[in-house]
Parts: sequence; C-alpha cells; structure tokens
Amino acid sequence: MSDEDRKQRMAQLEERLAGLRKGEDAKSHTDKHYSQAHLAWRMVIELVVGLGIGFGIGYGLDSLFGTLPIFLVLFTLFGLAAGIKTMLRSAREIEAEKQAGPGQSGNAGDGNERG
Repeated sequence: MSDEDRKQRMAQLEERLAGLRKGEDAKSHTDKHYSQAHLAWRMVIELVVGLGIGFGIGYGLDSLFGTLPIFLVLFTLFGLAAGIKTMLRSAREIEAEKQAGPGQSGNAGDGNERG
C-alpha cells in the first residue's frame, strides 16, 4: 500500500467520522428535549405503583379476613406514603446529578444512600 493510498483512506475515514459526530449532536438535542418529560413520568409511575401495591395488599388482606374497608384504606395510605417517599428520593437524586454537573455525576443514585 502506497503512502498516497493511505492518506486518501485516512481522509475518507475522517469524513465518515465527522458525519457520524454531526448525527450524535442532533440525537443529544432530542434526548435533552424529552428528559424532563421522562423525569415527570418516572415520578408519576412511582406514585401510582406505590398506591397500586398498597391497594392490592389491603384488598387482599381484607378479603382474607373479611374486614373490607379497614386494611384497604390503611394499606392504600401506606402505599401513598411509600410512593411519595420514592418520589422525593428520586427528586434528591436528580438534584444531586444537576449540581454535580453533566460529566461529574459521581455516585449520585448508586443505591448506597438510605432515606
């Protein structure tokens, strides 16, 4: 392989890499645009799952013991509290990531914190 051939192949490779890098910039803009909606849906889902699990456990215990409204209401409230606690933990995690900066997320959200 000659030197001229090698230079030509390198130039083609650099052009392809530059084209791919331009595509990455457009994709990151799209990701940033939807990131807030993603966070909002994450928190809503955490709250609804907490309520649903509490409701399910309460209804199951009430049907088992025949005391319909007592455990249903109690565990639904426990589920609400658990959902809110999970939402607040997620909000703290997101806030820590924002304060750390985009490239310095560190150990925020690694699961080692208790709350």
